[in-house]
Amino acid sequence: MHRCALALAGLLALSAAPAFAQGQPPLRCAVDGTFAPHAMPKLGGGVEGFNVDLFQAIARKLGRELTIDSASFAGLIAAMNAGRYDFLCAPTTATRERAENMLFTEGYIFTEFQFGIRRGSTPISSLDDLRGKTIAVNKGSAYDSWAQANAARYGFTVQAYDTNTDAVQAVLAGRAYANLAGNTVVKFAATRNPQFVPDFVLKETRAHWAAPLPRGSTELRDQLDWAIECLKKDGTIARLSEKWFGLKPGADDAENTPFPGKGVPGLPGHDPTPHGRGC
Repeated sequence: MHRCALALAGLLALSAAPAFAQGQPPLRCAVDGTFAPHAMPKLGGGVEGFNVDLFQAIARKLGRELTIDSASFAGLIAAMNAGRYDFLCAPTTATRERAENMLFTEGYIFTEFQFGIRRGSTPISSLDDLRGKTIAVNKGSAYDSWAQANAARYGFTVQAYDTNTDAVQAVLAGRAYANLAGNTVVKFAATRNPQFVPDFVLKETRAHWAAPLPRGSTELRDQLDWAIECLKKDGTIARLSEKWFGLKPGADDAENTPFPGKGVPGLPGHDPTPHGRGC
């Protein structure tokens, strides 16, 4: 495990910090450091990416220091629930099943499931085209869960890898026909690998990427949620999205949309009560 200790709040920031931040220890979170462009190795050590920048900005807004660890996504939720992390900085799909067992902030970006294939392969026009093929996924991710749940129905097999980078390489090497991941990740992988191209999108899978926390961490969830809303209102998240994904988010995208209450509307753990303070 690689650790990148990020000092995010100097004396000036601390003096202007919200009252709930005074005297608090550093926050601890984790990313999958191979999940580009959300988190990836940085020259000179540590990690960089959209989620790294985002949670640095959130920590600054809260007047807190933040320590970001980098590890395989497959073990991150278990490590958080064991008390190693206060929350996850890794992009995590907010599903009903997960929300039964943990808390979520509101979504800071929308995600859709998308397949990526090797250039020259026959494009996927429907899920029926996957019959007899092998799909590579990041182990423990929502894409892994979807693939495992639908493999028998559509007649494909699943290969699960410790990183999505390895899953993409399986496609390029011919061990798998397609990689299934989030749309931002598939598109970014295509910019780095000319032989890898974005393909079929599962439109019905649009969901929130949000920060998960252990059940019982309601106070911290509400603080993170407040900071996320403030960073939407001042344009910070939209600017980071354009920086890392190359596209300006629309007015109705999650980067620009503060959602009612705290958490993901419609999922367990959502609190409809508005935040009691401004930004």
